[in-house]
Amino acid sequence: MNKKKQKNFIHGLSGLPWAALGVIAVVLICAAGGEALLPQDPGDLDLGAAFRPPFWLDGGDLATPLGADNLGRDILSRIMAGARVTVIVAFYAILLSGSLGALIGMIAGFFGGWVDQVLMRFIEIQQSIPSIALALLLAAALEPGLSTVVVVIVLTYWAWYARIIRGEILALKGRDYVAFARIAGVSTPVIFLRHLLPNIFNTLIVLATLQVGQVILFEASLSFLGLGIQQPDISWGLMLADARQYITNAWWAITMPGIAIMLTCLAANVFGDWLRDRLDPKLRQL
Repeated sequence: MNKKKQKNFIHGLSGLPWAALGVIAVVLICAAGGEALLPQDPGDLDLGAAFRPPFWLDGGDLATPLGADNLGRDILSRIMAGARVTVIVAFYAILLSGSLGALIGMIAGFFGGWVDQVLMRFIEIQQSIPSIALALLLAAALEPGLSTVVVVIVLTYWAWYARIIRGEILALKGRDYVAFARIAGVSTPVIFLRHLLPNIFNTLIVLATLQVGQVILFEASLSFLGLGIQQPDISWGLMLADARQYITNAWWAITMPGIAIMLTCLAANVFGDWLRDRLDPKLRQL
């Protein structure tokens, strides 16, 4: 590696959002590690330790470093277990909503005309409905659970992708290489896969990264309202719902999962902003 490449490599490392990456790494490790990493069984009841405070307060114990809830369950273990649900929901919801929205946006932008008009009316109707109201309606109509949360998020956020991708396709379809491909008789699916999708891939990655925080908050909101993840599964939103009535005498039971949500969302947004700056040629030249 010559000096110039080494200098660029070091400069690139210095610009990374290390704090955000550290938080994201911890969440992913907790999600992937499973029960092997948990200090205790997150469902283990110990009424003798109910409302035990964090270890730095009087009456605290290192066995439950972040305290215990109303049933004596270790809050740290439950936060770590809830990370798996958070990652699963975020992954599938963003993958499916991004794929659906990108496909609809590509079709609308590429074909134009009445196809574009019809699809855009659907997008505008969907975006005119408050997302939380739509989510509550869908969640109430379906059986609460992990799959319901994913479906609700997909049906709520696909239009966001579709509108942005449509704008990208409108600019790309006038490029010479797309026009030449159409003149040469290249099929539409091939044009989508070989000429359009690679050019919007960076945009999709940035949009997906920026949506992670929204999805986490959305899942937590649904679970908090009793329309998302259900017992005996564990999620951060469900932990908030269980602890809200004890906030005056056991503040740690609701504060600790709230901090986990805040840090994860903040880290995802910071990383998304950094990724957008790196992948946008105009910003990269500044």
